[in-house]
Amino acid sequence: MHISYSRQEVAFRKEVLEFLSQGLAAELRQKTRNFKELTRRDQVRWHRALFERGWAAPNWPEKLGGTGWSPVQKHIFLEEVFSAGLPTLSPFGISMVAPVIFTYGTDVQKERFLPGILNGDTWWCQGYSEPGAGSDLAAVKTSAVRHGEHYLVNGTKTWNTHGHLADWIFCLVRTDKHVAKQRGISFLLIDLKSPGVEIRPIITLDGAHEINEIWFDSVEVPTENLIGEENQGWTYAKSLLMHERTGIASVSWCVDRLQRLKKFVEDSYWDEPGQSAALIRKMAEVEIELKALDLTELRTLAGIRAGQAPGPESSILKIKGTEIQQRITELFQEAAGYFGMPLAMEQHPGAENFLHSHLYSREAMAEVRTYLNFRKVTIYGGSTEIQKNIIAKAVLGL
Repeated sequence: MHISYSRQEVAFRKEVLEFLSQGLAAELRQKTRNFKELTRRDQVRWHRALFERGWAAPNWPEKLGGTGWSPVQKHIFLEEVFSAGLPTLSPFGISMVAPVIFTYGTDVQKERFLPGILNGDTWWCQGYSEPGAGSDLAAVKTSAVRHGEHYLVNGTKTWNTHGHLADWIFCLVRTDKHVAKQRGISFLLIDLKSPGVEIRPIITLDGAHEINEIWFDSVEVPTENLIGEENQGWTYAKSLLMHERTGIASVSWCVDRLQRLKKFVEDSYWDEPGQSAALIRKMAEVEIELKALDLTELRTLAGIRAGQAPGPESSILKIKGTEIQQRITELFQEAAGYFGMPLAMEQHPGAENFLHSHLYSREAMAEVRTYLNFRKVTIYGGSTEIQKNIIAKAVLGL
């Protein structure tokens, strides 16, 4: 494997940088650099800007609207997007359900669902986890009983990121209770506007409404919304999860955040070198681990480019990537000190005006929200414990 970039890849990076320095990209970058949240309208505009450029679907086949990029080009693109402070597209449509649809779906399903996913008209969320069946997806209880040309769906899905913003949800549902757990699961697409669907908000530690609990009460779902074969949904779900876990490592995000952390420490109240020595040592330790993770991801990408599907290495990336993400947010907290108090504005009269007038304080407040939010990253997409079990079986043969 060659770690250096080719001339074509260097030229591609330049093309990406030019695109990200102008137009809507520049506008959104300015907004995020001032620690303002991007609205759904912002996200949709960004999705459509990438769609019009032909860059919305790096992981799709070219004949369906994909970019035709190599894995390394995808890596470069994400590096520059994060470095510019821009968002990635919501993964649930573009990166998760779409590959299942174009791999296992019918031609009718591809024609019906893929265009709206590609251009950003349709938003999706994921319906895997359930109360009492989080990491053990084979234990899902949400049922789908066939009645003629419809399934009747009953049950509850939880931790549904952006479920309150989504138009559709892709779900693992139990269609046969009399076979082995993994064999009785199907992959179903459900319109969230259907009668009998109720979305209940879950407020996270950072005070945000990002995730939800979704209830299904005798929801009618046409059988034409079944992906692939009935009772074979576990196979499709595993394929999706391998790619999701590789992405959850978020190496490019970590690289950008670490650079921000360094700048944050340089610009903060550390007046003497001795005051920040311990923190700088901790940052150096994280940077070493991140470099090793970056090289591991590049090796994985090289394997994908050679035609290999991501295997247990996706679990390794997921474990180490999420641990590093949490460590970086913890170091931001340490650097921020009392400026990162999450309740500062509520507890101190006049604090809001102070925070809005000091960029340092606003960044500290933004980072404490990230710290609180990122307590979950070692759990979703398959907890660290589950990933270690996968590695033990696939690599060690235990």
